[in-house]
Amino acid sequence: MPARRAPPRQRAARAEALWGCLAAGSLLGLIIGMPPGVLAQQPSVAAADRPDRGIVEVRAHVQRSEGTLRVARGDVELRYGRVVVTADEVRYDEESGQVDATGGVHYRTLDGEQDVRAEKASYNLKTEVGTFYKARGRATTASQGGARLLTTDNPFLFEAPVVLKAGEHYSIHGGTLTNCDPRAPWWTLSANRAEIVPGRSAKVRGGLLRLRGIPLLYVPYFRKSLKRMPRQSGFLTPTLGNSSRFGRILGQSYYWAINRSYDATVGATLYTSRGVASNASLRGRPTEKSSFDAVFFDVRDRGRELDDGSRLKQGGNSFDMKGQVEFGDGWRGVADLHYLSSLEFRQAFTQTYEEAVFSQIRSIGFLSNNFNGYSFNASLLRSEQFQSVERANNIVIRKLPAIEFNGRQRRFGPKSVPLWFSFDSSLDLISRTQRTFQTRRFVQRGMFFPRVSSRLSLKGFTITPTLGARAMAYGQRRTPTGLAGKNLYRRTGEVSVVVNAPSVERVFRAPSFLGDRLKHVIESRMEYRYTRGIEDFDSTIRFDSKDLVHNTNEAEFSVTNRLYSKNDSTGQVREVATLEVWQRRYLEPAFGGAVVPGRRNVLRSSLGFSPFAFLSGERRYSPVAASLMLSPGWRWNVRWRYDYDPLHSRIVNTTADASVQVSEKIHLMAGHRAVRVPESLSPASNQLLMGVRYGDYNRRGWNATLQNVYDYRQGIFLYAVSQLTYNTDCCGFSVELRRLSIGNARSDNQIRVSLAIANVGSFGTLRPAERMF
Repeated sequence: MPARRAPPRQRAARAEALWGCLAAGSLLGLIIGMPPGVLAQQPSVAAADRPDRGIVEVRAHVQRSEGTLRVARGDVELRYGRVVVTADEVRYDEESGQVDATGGVHYRTLDGEQDVRAEKASYNLKTEVGTFYKARGRATTASQGGARLLTTDNPFLFEAPVVLKAGEHYSIHGGTLTNCDPRAPWWTLSANRAEIVPGRSAKVRGGLLRLRGIPLLYVPYFRKSLKRMPRQSGFLTPTLGNSSRFGRILGQSYYWAINRSYDATVGATLYTSRGVASNASLRGRPTEKSSFDAVFFDVRDRGRELDDGSRLKQGGNSFDMKGQVEFGDGWRGVADLHYLSSLEFRQAFTQTYEEAVFSQIRSIGFLSNNFNGYSFNASLLRSEQFQSVERANNIVIRKLPAIEFNGRQRRFGPKSVPLWFSFDSSLDLISRTQRTFQTRRFVQRGMFFPRVSSRLSLKGFTITPTLGARAMAYGQRRTPTGLAGKNLYRRTGEVSVVVNAPSVERVFRAPSFLGDRLKHVIESRMEYRYTRGIEDFDSTIRFDSKDLVHNTNEAEFSVTNRLYSKNDSTGQVREVATLEVWQRRYLEPAFGGAVVPGRRNVLRSSLGFSPFAFLSGERRYSPVAASLMLSPGWRWNVRWRYDYDPLHSRIVNTTADASVQVSEKIHLMAGHRAVRVPESLSPASNQLLMGVRYGDYNRRGWNATLQNVYDYRQGIFLYAVSQLTYNTDCCGFSVELRRLSIGNARSDNQIRVSLAIANVGSFGTLRPAERMF
């Protein structure tokens, strides 16, 4: 008797976070509810053709027919497409399509992905309505993937006294689920009722998570999307925690899937000792070539209690947004916007040391296009530099707008003479605001800087001379008594010559751990710069690096040593070591009167040489800078940069970082930062960074990681985080201790914990995005 084709099997795909174990529930419903289209195997064979379903085969030791009813006993096997059902006895009504199986019912698919056993099953092939009793089985893992999701190859194991199926809708009553070893499961999820529509959604009512049999979390109602691209509105996992500074932490957020192109998250967090924080985020992809992501965070702070009983309020808000769009024909727009109400707010409520010590906020939106060797940029910019945690002690620079049109080098003139022409030009409406002065709302600033370059070769030497003329105009200027509305015009002539000497090299036989051969290459370079035309440097209002041009007569010398290794069998070449040493000589120590003795001076001559300030008066030479990079193998990486100042006869600035992958399990990192310049230039500092990692996120057994920032001068750990994780075959447990100390703004300790269920997700006070690995 012909049979209808069974509906196609649908798999639960990636679903959103939070109790993804319901995805396994969907597979459970899918597995149990698949129409058993085959009746089975062994000596006696019979087949019935149904035009609407396909062929149903029945094999058993004994079969008999009673009209349209077929009864099979003894190792019965039913086959229907990819599905195989075995039982002790099967009764199949060809007319109604009813199938009743009893005694060791076993449902499985030929690919091994689904496997269900039950004591009894009743299913109608026509109506697709059925019931399975005392069902237990397994379903292949439904991992959602992701770097922060604990994974396992274990299948999901389930057990349920009753499972009902009606079309694509499954109801599981009193069932349990786990992906642990069933002999001693670490966790189980039980529910009074679960309703599942494969490929669409899953609902749980009265869910209870148990850990080693101990009730851990009760969920009265939960809904989860089972679509391939899961975006389902709903409440996220609550945030719970405790802090020595903020008290108990209770948070809840709601995720809103607005449509296929937009989603939003809104939430609030209660700090019992401080107040309420609110957060909101909005993401969107309006078109195929445009996207944006915006986040808002606000804290209504009751204040931190001081020793005298008063309260210091540190609340505030922040806003961050990134977006981009491509218009076509090379036009591209980008927005990178950031706002921070105060540095004190950031230091008080941030969770990372790197963010807490970063004192600059920069927002920019620009439109650009590059075409035929030219580039056009139009931007709006706001840059805020916080001078201290004291409010209103900041410098704000605005460009509304800034327009640039530049041309890269183009060959011109006779072919016998190598000449290239290039230029930079800009027009800005700009302002600067700080405590001591404030410019007009819009100050006009224009610049045009054409240049002509050439390139000469002589006995291995490469000489590149450049001649330029810079013209700048300002709508406002500085005077000894303040700011004046009088225009300022500047015309400078600039000459530079770059000389690259021929490199010297030699090849050696290499140690075995580096390869077969080593090549040592020595490169030397000299650059001379001469600028004239700026006799009133202090009249310029400093907005950015364009305003730091000054009279100078200087030369820079550098020598670079490179060490390359080569493997003759593979031909692979890599750079294993680089040592560069450079220094500048100033033939005009006063820089045309631009240097003010006894204070920090930032000029183009110092800014382009080192990120560390060193100009506090007239100088004939800069510090000697050296940079060393070592990479003898993929496991090792060393970087060291220092400045030795002959004027003070010591190393004034140094940064060093080293990392080594001891084994697949162990990774070590260490670093050092020191600033020893005069206090007029920069506050002294001496900090040590340390990091150790054992294992990784998915490794079974114990895993640990530690990161510290220790300040020698204060004798305290500014930042200390240690995390200990134990992963079983199906779940993981993590404990994190975190300390953050930033001056008087903040000093608190936090303890965070989390439970991660493999292929599902995690919950607790330690969020996946804040984990150290």
